[in-house]
Amino acid sequence: MTRKNKIMIGIMFAIGALICYASLRGVSYEELVHDLQTLKWSWAMVAVLSMALSVVFEALVVKILVQQHLPHYPMRDAIRVPMIELLFNGITPFSTGGQPAQLFALMQSGVDGGRATSMLLMKFVVYQSMIVVNFIVCILIGFRFIADKLHVLSMLIIFGFLIHFAVIAGLIMIMYWYNFTKKMVRVMIKPLSLFLKTERLEKIKKSVDDKIDSFYEESLRLRADWGLLIKISLLTLVQLFFYYLIPYFILLSLGVTHVNFLLVMTMHVLIVMIISLFPIPGGVGGAELSFSMVFSTFISSHGKLVLAMLLWRAVTYYLVIFAGIVALAVKPDKIKTED
Repeated sequence: MTRKNKIMIGIMFAIGALICYASLRGVSYEELVHDLQTLKWSWAMVAVLSMALSVVFEALVVKILVQQHLPHYPMRDAIRVPMIELLFNGITPFSTGGQPAQLFALMQSGVDGGRATSMLLMKFVVYQSMIVVNFIVCILIGFRFIADKLHVLSMLIIFGFLIHFAVIAGLIMIMYWYNFTKKMVRVMIKPLSLFLKTERLEKIKKSVDDKIDSFYEESLRLRADWGLLIKISLLTLVQLFFYYLIPYFILLSLGVTHVNFLLVMTMHVLIVMIISLFPIPGGVGGAELSFSMVFSTFISSHGKLVLAMLLWRAVTYYLVIFAGIVALAVKPDKIKTED
């Protein structure tokens, strides 16, 4: 881990501490102590377990994809990949560091860089597709609830959906209209010549072409194996299910039992969509605000609402950063031969 990464982790924890302090200022000490004393820690641990299972199912997707070329790729190394991904997603704007970090983790295990890039691109398109599927279902279930109560958030949700949908549309175009998409991308890049030097522009063009070619080649292999595609899609759905379920267990830990788990999951899907719009690493600030606004409809006590928000961030953000640091420190078993 670079010095810059360490500084960013420190900054994120410092901002988190400030947000925690600001949130707790409106909560009396007696109320906070009472809520902590009555907290059902068993449900809080189930929330942690749910986060862990989400990581495990993502690791299974990695293992299945890698084993197409490395049959003896161990689960221990596969688990490192999503843990390191979550770490770098959490400390980079718009989660841009996750993909390069996964590539680094795979190459540490002996996976060829070109193949690793192709596999990660395919993992990404399946993940984004399942995100969109979940989002469409949740829009049908819970958008009216959001629109009636939180008008500002409803606009952010629509904008977030359009961005994710555009990503999926672009990837599908590469899969089925390869030549047309390459030409279209070149046309879109051309205006950059007004701002960039010719050498820099050519590097960008080559990088984009390489990524499009790599993704297209991997998509051909995956399209030829529908069984594999269905398998990793189902595993990704299970991964997302456990992740989206976390707030429900947190509510149960606070004694809030009158809520429908499907509605809570729906609200969490929409919150995650909103967080993806914030350029600040980890969506810090926006995540806490969105959670508080949405879940205030389920929790009447301000103290419990703040505690729920802090527990949610601890499980889904700060805990996985610690886990990612540990995973980064663990050296994988380098596999030298590929089949």
